Amino acid sequence: ADPSGELQIMAHRGVHHTYGREGLTRDACTATRIHTPTHGFIENTRPSTAEAFRLGADVVEIDVHPTTDGEFAVFHDWTLDCRTEGTGVTREQSMADLKRLDVGYGYTADGGATFPLRGQGVGLMPTLNEMLDAFPGRRFMINVKSNDPAEADLLHAYLEARADRAPERLTFYGGDRPMTRLRRLRPDARILSKTMLKACVRDYMLIGWTGRVPDSCADMVIFVPGGWGAVLWGWPDRFLQRMQSANSEVWIGGEPDFNTGSLGGLNDPVSIDHVPDGWRGGVDTDRIEVIGPALQARSAGA
Repeated sequence: ADPSGELQIMAHRGVHHTYGREGLTRDACTATRIHTPTHGFIENTRPSTAEAFRLGADVVEIDVHPTTDGEFAVFHDWTLDCRTEGTGVTREQSMADLKRLDVGYGYTADGGATFPLRGQGVGLMPTLNEMLDAFPGRRFMINVKSNDPAEADLLHAYLEARADRAPERLTFYGGDRPMTRLRRLRPDARILSKTMLKACVRDYMLIGWTGRVPDSCADMVIFVPGGWGAVLWGWPDRFLQRMQSANSEVWIGGEPDFNTGSLGGLNDPVSIDHVPDGWRGGVDTDRIEVIGPALQARSAGA
């Protein structure tokens, strides 16, 4: 059988400012490493998300932290010091206090000579509910930023309290402990951790030649670095169809960053050569403003 659906695009952090990765470490302040700005959007905000959807994103990846007053804040960093004028650990604050911060405060492309987004992000840090309510029916990938299994319970209860419960339009990514717990709480959800992904790929490499899909690949979000798909049995169409039959999504991304342990996206027009013709899975990008139009143009010219 052929895979179903159409090509999908995931915008990592929405429309945001990319940064130099040379010598990047896991705890580096990326706001001080941005490339010269070409737009005024700030990651993990509603304006950034709206622009990502306008540019063709089907899914927007956002980052969340629980707050001291029962909310989930949409914000990337573990601490506030890099991007905002605040200090301290994000999850040790109330949402009311987080709402007072300028999420554009710390961005600079010239070593601190200028701060082009300073003053433009005051009050723009949304709650998860605000984000979901602002884009009804739209799909999000939620990145849980801790490795605390109790956070899965908090997030599950938070989503269950919503009128829509948002089950179908959300996928989840994070540390092994909260994702393992969340899988028990939301058994039909598509969930990803790095250990889960490694187990899926390892098991599929062993038995994929038989046409079977290992249990470790069910209900998954599977990221395949561009150019690496050829090592997977049945790539691209048969592999995608098999994963879809197991309620899993497949996204083509960029090369992994071994310094930070993160997977980048396909971020320049040349990189979309890694996307097979007729691909009906997903493409992950950090630059939806570049890749969205490029993929649409390629599709129109097919």
